[in-house]
Formats: sequence, structure tokens, C-alpha cells
Amino acid sequence: MKTVTDSPKVNRLWIVIGTIIVQMGLGTIYTWSLFNQPLVNKFGWELGSTAMTFSITSFALAFATLFSGKLQDKFGIRKLIAASGILLGIGLMLSSQVSSLGLLYLVAGVVVGYADGTAYMTSLSNLIKWFPKHKGLMSGVSVGAYGTGSLIFKYINGAMIESRGVSQAFLIWGIIVLTMIVLGSLLIREAVVTATPASAGVQIKDYTVKEMLKTKQAYLLFVIFFTACMSGLYLIGIVKDIGVQLAGLDVATAANAVAMIAIFNTAGRLILGPLSDKVGRLRVVSGALLVTFAAVMVLSFATLTYPLFFASVAAIAFCFGGNITVFPAIVSDFFGLKNQGKNYGVIYQGFGLGALSASFIAALLGGFKPTFLVIGALCAVSLLIALTIKSPGAAVKSQTSPSQEGANKEDRKLRLNPQTKGI
Repeated sequence: MKTVTDSPKVNRLWIVIGTIIVQMGLGTIYTWSLFNQPLVNKFGWELGSTAMTFSITSFALAFATLFSGKLQDKFGIRKLIAASGILLGIGLMLSSQVSSLGLLYLVAGVVVGYADGTAYMTSLSNLIKWFPKHKGLMSGVSVGAYGTGSLIFKYINGAMIESRGVSQAFLIWGIIVLTMIVLGSLLIREAVVTATPASAGVQIKDYTVKEMLKTKQAYLLFVIFFTACMSGLYLIGIVKDIGVQLAGLDVATAANAVAMIAIFNTAGRLILGPLSDKVGRLRVVSGALLVTFAAVMVLSFATLTYPLFFASVAAIAFCFGGNITVFPAIVSDFFGLKNQGKNYGVIYQGFGLGALSASFIAALLGGFKPTFLVIGALCAVSLLIALTIKSPGAAVKSQTSPSQEGANKEDRKLRLNPQTKGI
């Protein structure tokens, strides 16, 4: 059965290149922390209030993934990604003109986040559909490009802020990103999945969102994804402060951890995604959760030295990057490729909730260490889930009864031995 439209005229390499360009443009939003202090210096806003912009961006990004699949069905992937790139670029360019926090929240938070999430989910899901036998690898390529965009633009945006000022940096950043995403969208073609390919002789059912939400596996996967995102996103936001307050490092040395997180986060995406194709996705996730648990326990109880602090931070960042790379493939393994974008969009809400929850827990419990203990407990629960969870159809490898199976075996014998007399 033909499962994915794969016309000889379509060169899938160009689709990979187009997706990489798009994802690199989208990933630049993770340089936001560079803009906080310059905005405070220019407008006199509170640092915490200014930094809240990126929390709004992250929440809008996750929220947008709920609707990206329906928008893709209506407009087609190329038009949708191009429109998202234009909207994202306009949001950044308008940010160069704002003079109030409210407007910054609207254009840099809601508009930029929604556009980013829409293009992120559709381009990622589409690439996975084009390569059903290499879902982990393609997820790693796509999500890795997203992380690479953040890493590269850390230096580009930093240089623009230094030379042109924060407002002009927003304007130039918007123009560059708009151009990248629109150009990348021109190389992308939409994959049409008519049925998910059989795995180990078993045809995987293509679940709709409603059907997926009737399974317990959807909620168990959500718990795992929420835990993975909460641990990684919390660390990204406060790693410099952990270095200063818990490890006794000077500000400049602790700030090096920010760049290290970006490097190990990207490495986790590029390594664990392809690895999941070979050793199994839930094994990779289980290992990542175990390492994350060990790292947060070290941060909670150990006397932190310079090497121990950086090793723990690097481990959490690596595992976070790997987990969010493997999960799109897990969702398609469990619920099929046909509606993968819509289904993963639901599970992906764990990203937005994870981004917000750790901050609330830290404020409620009063510090880093109690929050790490909560994250550690969630890692232990999620690890247990990852070790025991089965896909919805795993328990039933065949819909045939024993008598039907016997008849099928006899039929195969007849086909293999033409000398055998039969019907």
C-alpha cells in the first residue's frame, strides 16, 4: 500500500533543506534573553516584567499548535508557513516601535509566539511524514535546526544590539527571519499520508484527536512530556542564578552556562533523535528521565563545585533537547502519521504548561532546591510510566481469531506450494 505521496518529481532533499531554513529562522526567538536588559535600560521597565514577554511567547507558541493542523488542511503547508513567517517578521519589526509593555506583550509575545508555533508544528510534522522509516532522524534534523538557529543568532542579535541599539536590532532581526522562513517555505512540499505504514507486520491505526483523547496513553504521554519540558525550561530561565547562588560562581563564569545549555540542548536533539530509530524511543526517553533525575538530585543535595555544576546543567539540557525531539515520533508511533500534527499539538501543550508551572512552583515553595525536588519526583513518576507504557494497539497484534489465523496460515502454504491441491 502506498502510504506517503512520493512522486519521482519530488526531491525530498529540497524538502529537508527548506525545513532546516524555516526551523532555523523560527529558533531565533530563543535569543530573547539578550533583549531584556537593553529594553530595561532604554525604557526603565522592571526586568521581571520585561522578561515576562518570553513566557507569553512560549505560551502562545504552544497554544498555536492546537490549531496549526486545521489551518494546514485549509490553506496548505506552503502558504501557511510563508504567512507565519511574514506574521513573525512583522511582529518583530513592530517590536522596534513599541514604547509600552502592553504593546510589547502583544506583538513580541502573542503575535510572534503564535506565528512561530504554527510554522514549527506544521514544518516538523510534514518532514516526519516524508520519511516514515526515519522519524527519529528527521525529527532530530528539524528540531536540531531550531536549536541551531538560536545558537547562531545569539551572536548575530548580540552584535546588532551592540552596534545598532535594541530597537533597530528588532527591525533587522524581523527582516532576516521573514526572508528565511518565506524562502524556506518555497522548497517545502506537502506530504499526503493515506495510511500509516505497518510496523512489525501490524497496521497502526490513524487516530483522530477525539479518538486519541479516549486512550489513557495520551494522558500518560502528556505527563512525561510536561515533566521533560518543565525541567529543561526552568533550568534555561535560571541557570545563571543557580551558578551564582548555589555554586558560588562569579556572574561572568555562571553566564557561560547559558551558552553551554544552548550547545548541549542542540547536541541532545541531533544525537538522541537518530538514536531512537535504532534502540527504541521509549528507551531513549527513559534514559533521559533517569539522567535528569540524577542531575536535579545533585543540584538539590550536593555541595556544588564548578565541574559538578556544569556537568549537571549540561546533562539536563542534553536530555531536554533529546526528549522534545523524540516525542513527535513517539506520538506518530502510538497514534499514526496521518493526524500526527494535530495529535502532537495536543500533547505539545505540556510545553506551555511546563514553561509556566516551574516558575509558579518556585514562587510557591520559595527557592531552587524545593523546585528541583518536585521536578525529581515528577521524573521518577514519568520514568515509571515510560518503562511500562504500551501503544494503544500493542496488546492486539492481529484482529483475527485463532481459526482465522489458521486459515491464513493454510492459505500461505497454498501460495508457497503450487503443487498443493486446494480450493
